Amino acid sequence: MLINRNKERIIAAVTVPVMLTAIWMIFFYLPPMKGNAGEVLDSSFNIFYFHMPIAIVAYLAFTFVFIASIMQLKSNSRKWDIIAHSAAEVGVVFAFLVLVTGSIWAKAAWGWYWIWEPRLTTSLALFLVYLAYLMLRQAIEDPGKRARLAAVFGVLGFLSVPLSFLSIRLWRSNHPLMFGGSSYGSSGGGLEGISLQLTLAVNMLAFMLLFISMLIYRINNEALKEEIEASNNA
Repeated sequence: MLINRNKERIIAAVTVPVMLTAIWMIFFYLPPMKGNAGEVLDSSFNIFYFHMPIAIVAYLAFTFVFIASIMQLKSNSRKWDIIAHSAAEVGVVFAFLVLVTGSIWAKAAWGWYWIWEPRLTTSLALFLVYLAYLMLRQAIEDPGKRARLAAVFGVLGFLSVPLSFLSIRLWRSNHPLMFGGSSYGSSGGGLEGISLQLTLAVNMLAFMLLFISMLIYRINNEALKEEIEASNNA
């Protein structure tokens, strides 16, 4: 089930200039951020434009794991197992980056790299759930059994995704709520201004393309690995 290598190269070639543009916009295009009282905010807020897209991509990757796991259980196809495995590996990388960028932002905003509040705690739990998923795969040698157990884990483990996403909407949290409302009456202020919204949109596109590039690369490598193993065992 190798994905066409030309498509892989094209997506990677598009990703690089979009990512460079996104980084340039954060450091050189954005105007100074201001608070409700008109005061200029610390430049550390700019990490938001990395942090939020990375978090969304992590959720997307684990949604891929969930869907591919369901399809694997229904069809018992190695194709879906490879997709689930690849998406989990990429998702764990992004989930780790969520924790890193979140901790840097927390240090600047709260004076501490870590506090046990709902969003940070559920983000850590999300990372650990899918790290456990990968460890489970490593612990089982039989391919068929590994695929089935991993698929069950991939379905059940997905519960940690909406829990993480909704955490600041369900429980009071120090984490800022940028969009939407919460069950306790708080609402997000959003981003006002074309430059801020455009910068966020370009960064979302850049990290989506990066995710797709990494996922295709990982799927191709995993499929090629299985083909080599099959030919060696023949």
